Parts: sequence; structure tokens; C-alpha cells
Amino acid sequence: MKTDVKSWVPEDGDTFATKEGFIFNVFGYEHPEGRVFAFLKYIPARFKDFFYIKYLENTWTYKQNEIFRAERLYTAQNYQSFLETFRTNFPAYVHFCPFRNKEVISAPLDSVQEIYVPRECLHRILRLQDRDSLQNTTLDLIALLSKKSHASTEDFGIHGSIALNMHTSKSDIDLVVHGSHNFRKLEAAIDKLVITGTLSYVSKNRIDAARRYKGKYQGKLFMYNAVRKPEEINSKYGAFKYFPVTHVKFRCKVKDDTEAMFRPAVYKIEDYEPIGAASKLSKDTVPHTVVSMIGCYRNIARRGDKMRVSGMLEHVENVETGKTHHQVVVGTGASEEEHIWPL
Repeated sequence: MKTDVKSWVPEDGDTFATKEGFIFNVFGYEHPEGRVFAFLKYIPARFKDFFYIKYLENTWTYKQNEIFRAERLYTAQNYQSFLETFRTNFPAYVHFCPFRNKEVISAPLDSVQEIYVPRECLHRILRLQDRDSLQNTTLDLIALLSKKSHASTEDFGIHGSIALNMHTSKSDIDLVVHGSHNFRKLEAAIDKLVITGTLSYVSKNRIDAARRYKGKYQGKLFMYNAVRKPEEINSKYGAFKYFPVTHVKFRCKVKDDTEAMFRPAVYKIEDYEPIGAASKLSKDTVPHTVVSMIGCYRNIARRGDKMRVSGMLEHVENVETGKTHHQVVVGTGASEEEHIWPL
């Protein structure tokens, strides 16, 4: 936990609490000056009725305050509802992005009170003298995964309720590993640990089955995701302008999955095959990249795999050079029809 906002470099998955009591997760690595793109995860009880959404029955307690979470975090309908509530009641959290020509949820840095960086949250638990059972299980799991994957414990971190010290004995273990290479090593190690029976996969749907990011260790549910290392951050806010063109549905093959485990997830693709006449494109507008803003579509397909995509075709312009290309974005917040399915 840190409170020094000036020295903070926001990374995808960092968590922060604001002066109003909202708890956000940072989204991505590109942020406007003095602001941070993020999605709202927890809402304090006093503002619950401001948001016209369905809530989970479970509640949490953060610093003695009851907080609530949306039943479904990542839907276009909920995003638009959040945006409308912020626009009406907390306008500082709405930012007009000139590079996307639309309003987005973005927290001003001067509203941030507490910051939870996954690596630092892990270090805090390591330093504790009196850990509870779930904290000990979390450290045991990380030690096991580090040993079997040969990824340094320094490259691991903790997300979620454990990171915010508001967990219960029923909470999940939410892990992060830094770096694409470490992620692939970890993925292979978990596969082997499942074969030996040390771990087991948990799959509630075809997305879980494709990603294989969720499992059980000593009876506890755990999840793991990837965060870019500093040298893997290859873009900055304002470098490109994005213009929506048309909604498309198509099949394709994954050509490169090097950045598919991050959020946003980036898939280089080939063999674009339109589904329906409306998705037929001229040669110069066929996309060679699919970008998912929705976290559940991370690592859903590997190199050589085929997938079906429904998303928004965008015309992308490099602000400095004027060069253009096309990509498809899944998770624009405008439609529930945007998705990626493994084939």
C-alpha cells in the first residue's frame, strides 16, 4: 500500500481507493496527464443507490466501511450505467478522450488516496509476523509456482481482496506475474502440476477451459494473470487516434500471441474470413490485429489456433507519422455483442 501518488506509475491491475471511497482497478498502461484509466470495482454503501445496476449479494468491508460490487463487472450496459452516474454525480471521473472522440471513465490523480501495487502487497504479507491461513496458503502457492516455473518470486504479486486486506477465509487467491516469458513458463509449470495432481483446473465455461488460468490449490480457488514488465510497455497515450468504422464478425487464425496474455490483450491475426456480407472488407481495410479490452478474453487462443471474433473495426492513425492501419476492438463499451470465442 502506498499513498505517494506523485511517484506512482500506474500499471494494469493496480488497485486504488479514492477520497469518496470508490475502489478502482487500473486499466492498461496508457494514461492522460494527471489521470488514470480504470474500471470501478467496489462501491461504498453510501453511494450504492446512485448506480442502477444489479449487485452481488456478498459485501466486503474496507477500512470499516461496507462496500458493494456489481454482479457483472464487464458489460457494455454496466459501463454505460457507471458512466452516466459519474457524469451526473461525480463529473471529475469522466474524461473526454480526444484520441477516441468519446467520454470514458478516468480517475483524476488528485482523488486517489490509497494505492495497492500487487508486488508491494505481496511484500507486505511476507513481512507480516502474524499471518492468517489464507495468507499462508497464498505464500505457499507462490513459492511452489516460483520453484516449478523458475520465475523469480520478485516477479509475482497479489491482486484482489487479499491485497486490500479485506479477505475472508472464503476469498480467492488472485495472483499476477510480470512478463510474457514468465507467464508462459508459469503456464507450462501449472500444466505439469495439474498432471501430478498437486493442482487442478477449474472450468465453469468454455472461456475458462480455453484460458486455463483458474485452479484449485489445497482447496482454495486461485487465478493468475500477466502484467507487462516496463520494457514490454510499447505504447503511450496520445500516440494514436482511433476512428470506429463498422461492426464486423469473422473467423481468423492467431499469427502471434506474444501479447495475448496482457490487458488489453493483443492478437496478431491472419486468414480473415468474414461471417456475413456486412463483414466483407476491402483488402486495405482487412485487420491484422485484434485487441480485447475485456479481461476474460486474455490468452483465449494461442499461435496457430482459430477464433471467432465480433467487434468494432477501427481505423488507426499514428499521430506523429500519419501512417494508418486497421484493427478490431472487442470491448468498446458500446455493444454486448463484442466477443472472442476459441474454435
